[in-house]
Amino acid sequence: MLDSFSLKETLTTTMVLFAVIDIVGSIPIIVSLKQKFGHIESEKAAIVSGMLMISFLFIGNKILKFIGVDVNSFAIAGAFVIFIIAVEMILGIEIQKHQEAKSASIVPIAFPLIAGAGTLTTTLSLRAEYHDINIILGIILNTIFVYLVLKSANWIERKLGDGTLQVLQKVFGIILLAISIKLFTTNFAQLITTYVKF
Repeated sequence: MLDSFSLKETLTTTMVLFAVIDIVGSIPIIVSLKQKFGHIESEKAAIVSGMLMISFLFIGNKILKFIGVDVNSFAIAGAFVIFIIAVEMILGIEIQKHQEAKSASIVPIAFPLIAGAGTLTTTLSLRAEYHDINIILGIILNTIFVYLVLKSANWIERKLGDGTLQVLQKVFGIILLAISIKLFTTNFAQLITTYVKF
């Protein structure tokens, strides 16, 4: 597995997951949850979200095989999910309906705020293009970053301000949009090659 290590792939998967998780853009939500519940267990939330992503990376493929769906088809579905998330981030609209939190830390911080449907779909979609070791390293790096952000959410919000957070959200939204188009075109071409014989 270590032979498949690539710094470029690790950085790419890290950036993709960072954009999808959008932990910086979620700081206002985290701060409001902290005010509501008093305390957020940063370590627990980060570890659980990381474990969810790594587990889905391996178990997700078995689930797909069980229901008879190939990775390329799932990656295309994932591309549509990432596209919707990107549109939400860029235009500031809400397509997915977010339910009000009943508790903190694991729900809704670890799931669905960090390791939500979009993140899990993206994790498995990345497997169609990148080696497992590079995706795992990307997940670990994001988990560490998530922990640091959760620990210092109030300080970051004070330093950056709402305007900067909104600009960052739109920038990562555009990056995500480009990634979703690349995921779609790459995997669609692969499906055509596999199923259409010329």
